[in-house]
Amino acid sequence: MTEVIRRRPRSLAHDVVDTLSGRIRDGSLAQGEKLPTEAAIMEEFGVSRTVVREAISRLQAAGLVETRHGIGTFVVGMGDAATFRISPEQLGTLQDVIAVLELRIGVETESAALAAMRRTPENLVTLRNALAAFITAVEEGRDAVGPDFQFHLEIAKATQNHHFVDLMATLGGMMIPRARLEPPGPLTPERQAYLRKVNSEHESIVDAISRQDAEAARAAMRTHLANSRERRRRLAESR
Repeated sequence: MTEVIRRRPRSLAHDVVDTLSGRIRDGSLAQGEKLPTEAAIMEEFGVSRTVVREAISRLQAAGLVETRHGIGTFVVGMGDAATFRISPEQLGTLQDVIAVLELRIGVETESAALAAMRRTPENLVTLRNALAAFITAVEEGRDAVGPDFQFHLEIAKATQNHHFVDLMATLGGMMIPRARLEPPGPLTPERQAYLRKVNSEHESIVDAISRQDAEAARAAMRTHLANSRERRRRLAESR
């Protein structure tokens, strides 16, 4: 039987995301503009630093902002103007999530290969920053959906082909399976161990891109995404 994913309840972070994304889409926060500091957002919304960081992570996952290490968080787009789009309603079942993973295998394996051939030194810096943000979130017991999406987006940017970037931005954070399948809250030891394995797979991809080994990058990305697909298939079969 197809398993329907239960909707998550609204949260403080959701309210912050709604307000900030609204400002981005109505132009109050323009493309290229720096977001207010964490402290300013905390004061405006009366929320904790943890809530602010979760909200920023979700905005990153939606392709609305990007965080530049040591500088701040900036608006990168409005997350619209795309003909192709996968809505939340199209990710309502485990089989839907697996289908998106199959799409990603088709696109991102070639993206990784092109990134290996065309990456710049600056691309490597942003990729490694995304790796660092991912493992920091995991070791602090936080879900790393935002940094995970940012990592894959940086690979798309390293292709020097904006169509890969546009497609990734269209998919947004929903393309990360646990964004739809995992319950909110602190990481369990099992989830933390799994995410450390994911980080190891990410490192293999970056190593290949750094060496400019296109075939190794393609293989590492395929292994990474196929592992995620198989984990979800096993979950589907167990239900």
